[in-house]
Amino acid sequence: MPAWLRKSLVVLISIFTFGMVSPAQANGFLTTTTDRAEKSASAETSYYDTMDSPLDEEAERDKFIGRAMKEAEMQSFQKFGKKIGPVIEDEFRQTILPNIEKAIEMVAVQYPGERLNYLRITEMPGGGESEKIFHIIDDNGKDIIRFHVRRDQPPKEGFWFNFHYHTYHDSFQTHYELGTIFWAKNTPPKWKS
Repeated sequence: MPAWLRKSLVVLISIFTFGMVSPAQANGFLTTTTDRAEKSASAETSYYDTMDSPLDEEAERDKFIGRAMKEAEMQSFQKFGKKIGPVIEDEFRQTILPNIEKAIEMVAVQYPGERLNYLRITEMPGGGESEKIFHIIDDNGKDIIRFHVRRDQPPKEGFWFNFHYHTYHDSFQTHYELGTIFWAKNTPPKWKS
């Protein structure tokens, strides 16, 4: 039965019975077995479609993590510059980058698939004495997570690069360690030099 005819009959039955038969009841009287079979088939299809969505969401998450990791590596070496980068490159890739990936995965899990497309990575790492490597921000420009590196100088131990991140959950107060890399006894050059 065409949909327009069914709708018209539902309205007419409701009018003639002065509202004693609701549109839902009238529609139930008019639904044929073939219509019920079609609804059942469409419900089954939508069930399978919802089963596919976690795979799509997982693919979106993997795509975001891959994109973020490329940016993280590129911006880290941009921050290190030509003087620091070659010295700490191997240790950074072995120790720090896997921990950055775990932190990015933690962020990706908190956002459903499509919302990950709205997360961006800031473009310029800080130079000089600045700690900033990069931040991940949402579509409103608010920071979600901040990745930093700080120069530490424990007494009589030389200089260390302390890699850490902060999250918006505690207003960026807590340092979550990513790892440390020893520089030398002498003062390291400024970032991006």
